[in-house]
Amino acid sequence: MADAVPLIVVVTGLSGAGRSTALRVLEDLSFDCIDNLPTPLIEQAVALSSGTGSVLRMGIGMDVRVRAMLEGAGAVIDALRAHKHRVSVIFLDAADEALVRRYSESRRPHPLAAQHPGEDLAALITRERERLADLRARADRVIDTSALTVHDLRRLLIEHFTLAEGATLRMSTRVLSFGFKYGIPADADLVFDARFLPNPHFVPALRPRSGKDPAVAEFVLDTVEGREFIDAIETMLTPLLPRYAREGKVALTVAIGCTGGRHRSVAITEALAVRLSKLRAPGDVRAAHRDIDRGG
Repeated sequence: MADAVPLIVVVTGLSGAGRSTALRVLEDLSFDCIDNLPTPLIEQAVALSSGTGSVLRMGIGMDVRVRAMLEGAGAVIDALRAHKHRVSVIFLDAADEALVRRYSESRRPHPLAAQHPGEDLAALITRERERLADLRARADRVIDTSALTVHDLRRLLIEHFTLAEGATLRMSTRVLSFGFKYGIPADADLVFDARFLPNPHFVPALRPRSGKDPAVAEFVLDTVEGREFIDAIETMLTPLLPRYAREGKVALTVAIGCTGGRHRSVAITEALAVRLSKLRAPGDVRAAHRDIDRGG
């Protein structure tokens, strides 16, 4: 680890071309990211972060908001390379028409508008291009986002960094039990209803226990309905999980609900998490129970 060469990715480009999206992709790929830091402080920040050897990937956002200090950006990049860092410069560009349309849709002012009152958006974009010309010339890759959606850009960047820079994007899958009477989890991506299964709530000996108890789990799972239900979910998710990951999804929540969220959904969640763990990397799947302590 201490002998590895730190990778510094400078993300720059025109405002509205997707720089913020690119930085979020880097964060999802476990880069430590700093946005819009004044150029005189960049070398110091990199030295502090990578000096211990614990930070080997950094993302640095750099745009026209640093104003006069932007002129020193090229020298900073040269200095980082001179200190044996691997430095990659990604420049996000777009046609003027696309940028004007995006500003119109977002209704946000251009970063240079306050400095040049009265100038129209086209003139401000031209000024920005001129100020960023040196950084564009130093870029290892220029990406034209004119015809790209946010999702297209995200997929392209993930492919670039995973293939060219050896970064990895791991999707975490949370299997979450819940009770319908307390509401469906707001962050659920997929929701399954287990209320048709035999209910341990109506068995006096099982009612005080949760779905984590072996006797309750057996009551729920050792039935034709229980086996078919969990088999069906596993069959559906087996091809879907890698597709969600390839899309660039960072976290997936699979919610299993029963009436109170204490018995059936908990038993199914625990068993399903074990099965899905065999399909994913270690630690990428975990079980969670939202309403297990509410009394069913």
